[in-house]
Amino acid sequence: MTAAVEQAMFAGGCFWCMVSPFEETPGILSVVSGYSGGSTENPTYEEVCSETTGHAEVVHITFDPSIYSYEKLLDVFWRQIDPTDAGGQFHDRGESYRTAIFYYNEEQRQKAEASKAALQASGRFDKPIVTVIEPAKEFYPAEDYHQGYHRTNPFRYKMYRKGSGRDAFINKHWTVRKEEGELRSRLSPIQYEVTQNNATERPFTGEYWDHKEEGLYVDIVSGEPLFTSREKYDSGCGWPSFTKPVKEAAITEVLDTSHFMVRTEVRSKEGDSHLGHVFDDGPGPNGLRYCINSASLRFIPVADLEKEGYGEYVGHFN
Repeated sequence: MTAAVEQAMFAGGCFWCMVSPFEETPGILSVVSGYSGGSTENPTYEEVCSETTGHAEVVHITFDPSIYSYEKLLDVFWRQIDPTDAGGQFHDRGESYRTAIFYYNEEQRQKAEASKAALQASGRFDKPIVTVIEPAKEFYPAEDYHQGYHRTNPFRYKMYRKGSGRDAFINKHWTVRKEEGELRSRLSPIQYEVTQNNATERPFTGEYWDHKEEGLYVDIVSGEPLFTSREKYDSGCGWPSFTKPVKEAAITEVLDTSHFMVRTEVRSKEGDSHLGHVFDDGPGPNGLRYCINSASLRFIPVADLEKEGYGEYVGHFN
């Protein structure tokens, strides 16, 4: 690794579910699924699953710490796992599905220990944090069919992930807890009705439906990044339209059967705010159109990203 590039390695259960939260983040150069932590050289998937190699399923990350720090990687990691489960992750059981932070130097070890201690002290979980912190061993890339599984097998991946219980756990423990009074005091009536009561603003009336300035769109409630101007386009529908979110892990999709229709609702991951709906008539490579209410968004111009705390997204606009 060069001075400007570092590596990190995490075990968080099934590696299929650990790739997209990292790879869509600015400053991440590569995320590779594989095996580590055991003794068998060049193990196969079948050997690792047999629980005889000592290896865990891991993701190996190459990143630029000047854009995205190791501490932020740790924050992403904790939000993907159940750190109180020593026997596996969700419905995947066994040593190969254990959680671990594998550090590459003393600085990473200290940061990992501090991050773990802070999570324990936060009281977010009733049980002890049992995720281990160990020196990194040899990393063995997994078979080709495991790489980028969420992209190559999107339907099976979504079905597996939903059935595993991972998303339900994440939503339970990491969704932003909102107080009604506080929200009503800082949101306009339409912002509150849209984000909290699933209302829809009238077309061609929202602040951003025809907004063309370059920048980042975040959740008006939680501040989490959602979309950028680079993926925004004029669909003619009267609402802000995007071809994709800034990263897949930023949103959740929910079946919506209201108003005698069958649609796919889009909500923010952490804030659980109603954003709008996604349709399959878009122009992007995935053919999707994210139709979003302006009232659920706050826009941050590129020039303000650093001072607003979103500096890692500046490179998205270069």
